[in-house]
Amino acid sequence: MKSVLYVCHGSRMQVSCKQAMDLIGEIQGSIPIRIQEISFLELAEPTIEMGFERCIERGATEVAVVPVFLFAASHVKNDIPKKLEGLKKRNPNVSVSFGKVVGLEERIIDILLERVNEKTMDRKESTAVLIVGRGSSDPDIKSTFTEVARLFHNRSNYRDVKPCFLAAAEPGFKELLYETLDQEGDTIIIIPYLLFPGVLTKEMKMLIDGVSSEKTIFLCDVLGFHPHLKEVLINRVVETLQQKDVWMVSS
Repeated sequence: MKSVLYVCHGSRMQVSCKQAMDLIGEIQGSIPIRIQEISFLELAEPTIEMGFERCIERGATEVAVVPVFLFAASHVKNDIPKKLEGLKKRNPNVSVSFGKVVGLEERIIDILLERVNEKTMDRKESTAVLIVGRGSSDPDIKSTFTEVARLFHNRSNYRDVKPCFLAAAEPGFKELLYETLDQEGDTIIIIPYLLFPGVLTKEMKMLIDGVSSEKTIFLCDVLGFHPHLKEVLINRVVETLQQKDVWMVSS
């Protein structure tokens, strides 16, 4: 019997975990599989181990593991597969497939454009746009995120679109923000490339609120509960269900 195990990052903030669970809850109704469980990689329960065992307890012989992550960094390339390998060894008769992350998708660029339009219809070329990612030491993340900025640049009229990161990669958000404040133009648009609001978005807002500048700074909303994101995630679930004992990780 098939099952789906969703793996989210996890957070110390209960509201962030609830948002992840609510998003998955909206997806589950579109997947014709009776056994579907939610889990978190860290900082919250149910853990991956708990979710996996729950699938088996409910009668699953196949577990399609879907990482609810934007990009395939160390967590997706190493941490989750390592946990699944241990679970597979303890349950050799259970088939396990591991799906893809959201990755580069034009539909996600559509969300970014919509988030900007919610804050301002300003389309002056002099406006600076900072697209802010979580960050990772994985070099693939930086190259992928640079491609996100390029796609957004091509879809918008903004000349100055720059990617930056909140941690573990350069350029850092704080440094790039202050650098941009010293440049020409009277408007800065900041787009958090994050699934849900949480500690990181609070830190971004605190930094922006502490800026002393005559420039107008717009902080956009995160990707959140957008139909395009749900469509992509549903596709990832369907793709994973069609696999069997697949361990390749793809961004």
